[in-house]
Amino acid sequence: MAFSCGRRALGRLWLACLLLPWQAHAVPSYARQTGQPCVACHVGAFGPQLTAFGRQFKLLGYTVKTSDAPDLPLSAMLVESFTHTRKAQSERPADNFSRNDNVEMQQASAFLAGRLSEHIGIFAQATYSQNGHDLGWDNIDLRYARMFSAGRHAGIWGLSLNNNPTVSDVFNTAPAWQYPYIAADLAPSSPVQPALFGALGGQVVGLTGYVQLGGALYAEVGGYRSLSPAFLRRVNADFDGRLAGITPYARVAYSWNLPAGSVTLGAFGLDVRRGLAGEDAAGHAVAVRGPNDRYRDIGLDASWQWAGGDHQLTANALYVHERQRLDATFAAGDAQHLHGSLDALHVNASYWYRNRWGATLAAFADDGSRDALLYAPSGRPDTRGQSLELDWNPFGQADSWLAPWANLRLGAQYIHYSRFAGRVRNIDDAGRRASDNDTVFLFAWVAL
Repeated sequence: MAFSCGRRALGRLWLACLLLPWQAHAVPSYARQTGQPCVACHVGAFGPQLTAFGRQFKLLGYTVKTSDAPDLPLSAMLVESFTHTRKAQSERPADNFSRNDNVEMQQASAFLAGRLSEHIGIFAQATYSQNGHDLGWDNIDLRYARMFSAGRHAGIWGLSLNNNPTVSDVFNTAPAWQYPYIAADLAPSSPVQPALFGALGGQVVGLTGYVQLGGALYAEVGGYRSLSPAFLRRVNADFDGRLAGITPYARVAYSWNLPAGSVTLGAFGLDVRRGLAGEDAAGHAVAVRGPNDRYRDIGLDASWQWAGGDHQLTANALYVHERQRLDATFAAGDAQHLHGSLDALHVNASYWYRNRWGATLAAFADDGSRDALLYAPSGRPDTRGQSLELDWNPFGQADSWLAPWANLRLGAQYIHYSRFAGRVRNIDDAGRRASDNDTVFLFAWVAL
């Protein structure tokens, strides 16, 4: 949505946005805060794919509120799933689960999500998973945001304190929010991806500053530092090595607003210098002194949204190239080459009818340079495939049952692998083929 000139025009725009029959963020506490149905902020009436209004709600720090009535910014989420692979896995994917056909309470989450003051809002998630039986922290995004006028344009500026690069982003090309929005955790997946795809998630703390000008140009820059292994144990998060100093992150995007939608082009940048992790005598993860590995990620992304009456279409694409200098891994004898690279291309397109019935097609290619030690036994990490997902969202509208207190998504997802871990066939000692990892994933996703 384009912003008009000045604060008064911006205020009129926000009033208009609040009256639109669209979708805000993925938890019902935001719907209760704004007085709007989930469809106001989310494509398909359920998160995390955001509409134009949903993006602005997040940029304004989750603070938009339509009533002075007290509101408790708490929500909950439950995901129950069933996972089937074409051929039973060689080993059990996790303790207390079978080699195939697993029913799982995949996650139960509690959220502190909403307005804390006039300019401060939060999205904070704690999650319990049956896989591991751990309760730990998940994505955290604490924001301070304000509107401003700059010449003939109005805009928004803000700060985000968060624990995962790209979790502060408002576009669904960002790795923290890209498709698949929910996926099987008891089935094989791409073994290697660039660092931008969550390698630091939950292990760091960072501060980023962002600005949106005229509803079109978006820019964000900041840095991240490692959290201590002792703290990460208390919040049940992994520790994969200590970052050297500040890890810089940058993001820029430009949106063109169309009569019935928008087009966005953008870029990402992340420069990671990280040491190795080891174990102490008690088996706890600790940082290893020595050289650092360096991962330099550059990403390009594009997205498109169109809405016309009962129909809604979206398309997203993300390409990331990573250059690697593996001083630590090479010195430890775990890499054949000092230098390497990774490339990831992910694309998807969705169609929604009345924000209730949806279908998504996606394709992915995660490729990399050869390294016999790093990517044994094939010597290549290349993993490619396609997926189809069908969804039904019976709630989320203004007249839905218990709106805005409850939402539900029932989904069926099929993933086909044409290549897995560098091979089409005989990808392990059991003689499995890439397509043996094809996965049927059924889920019920409830938010309250």
